[in-house]
Amino acid sequence: MDHKRTIIDVRTPQEFMGGNIAGSINIPLQEIPERMDEIKDMDHPILCCASGNRSGQAVQFLKGNGIECENGGGWMELNNQLKEVS
Repeated sequence: MDHKRTIIDVRTPQEFMGGNIAGSINIPLQEIPERMDEIKDMDHPILCCASGNRSGQAVQFLKGNGIECENGGGWMELNNQLKEVS
């Protein structure tokens, strides 16, 4: 997994403030449709949330709209994977 890729955290701002992956950006799930132009400019972003459920929904929506992306699952697990890579 390339740790240079953009990581989008789809949790609520409150959840994001409680802990997140360094350098990730917070785009809450309900804001994904209106921020698609911003997401289209990213190179194959990785999405995460608390468990992988909401990020899975976001990935399905984005892929359905022609945006290549990946579900990174829960942010804590993804964070650990990224630390192992770097």
